[in-house]
Amino acid sequence: MTALTRLESRPAHERAILTAGSIKPVYEQLLLSDDIEHQRALGQSFLEAQLAQAADLPEDMPRDLSALQTFVEQHCADVARQYADYLQQRKDGGPRQFFTNKAHALFFLQAVAPTKLVDGAWLYGLLRHWHDPRFEGLICTYLEELGDGNPAQNHVVIYRKLLAEHGLLDNAFIPDERYLQGALQLALGYCSDDFLPEVIGYNLGYEQLPLHLLISAYELSELGIDPYYFTLHVTIDNASTGHAQKAVQSVLQLLPVEGDREDFLRRVALGYRLNDLGQGSRTIIESFNLYGELLSMLERKRPFGQHMHSDFCRFEGRTVNQWLSSPEQLPGFLSAMENKGWIKRHQDPQASRFWQLVEGDGAAMFGVFSPYEKQLLHDWIAGDWRAERAPAAVRRGNRAAAEPPVPVNDPDVQSLHATLKGLAADEQMQVLIPWLSAHRHAHPAGLMATRRFIELKSGFR
Repeated sequence: MTALTRLESRPAHERAILTAGSIKPVYEQLLLSDDIEHQRALGQSFLEAQLAQAADLPEDMPRDLSALQTFVEQHCADVARQYADYLQQRKDGGPRQFFTNKAHALFFLQAVAPTKLVDGAWLYGLLRHWHDPRFEGLICTYLEELGDGNPAQNHVVIYRKLLAEHGLLDNAFIPDERYLQGALQLALGYCSDDFLPEVIGYNLGYEQLPLHLLISAYELSELGIDPYYFTLHVTIDNASTGHAQKAVQSVLQLLPVEGDREDFLRRVALGYRLNDLGQGSRTIIESFNLYGELLSMLERKRPFGQHMHSDFCRFEGRTVNQWLSSPEQLPGFLSAMENKGWIKRHQDPQASRFWQLVEGDGAAMFGVFSPYEKQLLHDWIAGDWRAERAPAAVRRGNRAAAEPPVPVNDPDVQSLHATLKGLAADEQMQVLIPWLSAHRHAHPAGLMATRRFIELKSGFR
């Protein structure tokens, strides 16, 4: 699920790739295009550029195959030990290590969304090998990323719901470089025929349990944010029977019998290093600046609000519209509201008149700010103030595992049913596979297609 990086959760080397503004268009074309040949050509050129960058990174993966399982198990044991140390520090009264406040956590969830929303995509191209038992572990991993067709377990569905719950659906302001890992995953998925060793190596690195996943889940729960997406990966990526173990077995099972093993392993190791390109989770977390994010948010709002206020209320001789007339005045506007007592920093935000306009019964600015935007305001006003009662930690019970009902009136579901009718099992598989792509599998027809794919695949055993 995440890269096998150094235990402090930061890749040893992070590389800026391509030019500014060039990665998101690649990501979107790979995700959304209906032209498979274009996707493959674009993916190939993109991968070649990234592999050239990865070749300069240190190689951590052992070339001795007999040491590979031990290497992964030792990493898992080290992570478990460091997490135990973290828990002891917290038990002894230590502060959170990742998220200073809830706004910080929400910032992180949105920043990593381009990767989380294509979870598992690097394995998509292997589905056509469903009849080859050597690919069983990799295909099983991909299908589990898709929740085996159950929306309650589908990783993309879960993450979309998490984003929606906190008003984080707008991705227009995510920096370009944060699309890199998602673009890599999509490119590998469309180019697996030509880059199979690299896919295997990337999977080996990505499916190890990282320390930051455990800490993130713990601290998200503390802040009242559902950590299920993260805790799900803690269990599913284990080195005993989970995705990490399957990743090791896949290296061994797909190793050439008489072909060039040395070159194959060189390429596996190169694919493994792709995980260290771009910004890691720790770097993203450390990049958060509450005041800077607040000003950026207000600047995005400013063009829509600069002519919407009456001239009745003035701060230091200026109307609200005048304060909002240019972005340079936003810091001064916040200071002016502080000076007038409308904002009382480092106190309960409920004591601030400005916050009362934003949140609560009869709030004059109800609906102006999204949940995340309100959280930025709340946490900046609160500053050093802490509520006497912390948010209740989120503890979710078992999710429903039963097969969900098919929305029979969905036009894509109806179309897929009609297309499958009368086809032989092999022909059905060819129809179903496109519906298991990163762009489609979380839709109702994609979920249905995933379940049917698994059913047919099981019937051939």
